[in-house]
Amino acid sequence: MNWEEIRKKAAEKLKGYCRVCPRCDGRACAGEVPGMGGIGTGAAFRANIEALDRVRLNLRTIHDAADPDTSVEIFGRKLTTPVLAAPITGTPYNMGGALTEREFIGHVISGSRLAGSLGFSGDGADPAMYDAGIEALKAEKGHGIPVIKPREQQAVLERIRRAEEAGAIAVGMDIDGAGLVTMALKGQPVGPKTPAQLRELIAATSLPFVVKGVMRVDEAEIAAECGAAAIVVSNHGGRILDHTPGAAEVLPAIARRVKGRLLILADGGVRTGTDVLKLLALGADAVLVGRPVVVAAFGGGTEGVKLLLEKITAELKQAMILTGCKTIKDIDERVIYRPEGGR
Repeated sequence: MNWEEIRKKAAEKLKGYCRVCPRCDGRACAGEVPGMGGIGTGAAFRANIEALDRVRLNLRTIHDAADPDTSVEIFGRKLTTPVLAAPITGTPYNMGGALTEREFIGHVISGSRLAGSLGFSGDGADPAMYDAGIEALKAEKGHGIPVIKPREQQAVLERIRRAEEAGAIAVGMDIDGAGLVTMALKGQPVGPKTPAQLRELIAATSLPFVVKGVMRVDEAEIAAECGAAAIVVSNHGGRILDHTPGAAEVLPAIARRVKGRLLILADGGVRTGTDVLKLLALGADAVLVGRPVVVAAFGGGTEGVKLLLEKITAELKQAMILTGCKTIKDIDERVIYRPEGGR
């Protein structure tokens, strides 16, 4: 099995929902929600790609970083890579249903573990989506992180308890799902959270709490003040609000303000190990991969997800060699080319 074979098989299974384009940049699928596209004009999806494209790297080859170490520690777990699988749900209406929700998330969680990584599971309008993630986590002895939609407080608390029972490494909330109309239409209301409500949820569990969907410095600070263990800088893959900036655009300012106070993850437009290097250099501690994981799971199952994460990690390692970085912690703003700085 190789990546091209996986892509070809995925294109067949995802027909009508994802074209598995040679370059996954949101242009062909703009406005296709349901489906894998970006909301409205697709500008927010494209912004993630374009923001990463604008980052230039400093090529360095006079150094001793011949065999970089890509390992990281997240919530007390030693991982071989900072490349993680993002939470994705909705196989019936976003991906065509060739895989059930349980099959899909099982491939993601298991494939991530086999790659020495970590997978996130999600939540959605059908409660079975969260159920599937919890089942997949239990099958892997809790090696994953379930993410809950910003439901009513009691509904969130109930799902946190189930994450605890499953032995999850951490639990999170994709707070940027506050305006998802499909949730309300299916009797699963969601909405924004006040700082007090967020603090209540974080205090209700001993698990590290991840706040996903942070795109502003002030909200990153609020998450830190409320006790969050991590944030994910993300515009939800460009699927909830048209014309937002890309994650790479807002990440540096957020990192300058809260780096070291909590774990910073970033999500949006990651396709290669070089993209991972860029986000790490801009201030992320680890990076989430979304749409390529869908292709990997549909085209290659558990092994496909493992192969994808290993492929991106190998590309990251090569990029670290060519920028002089021995470890993930060595990746910082010095990796980025700044014309005004003469680099």
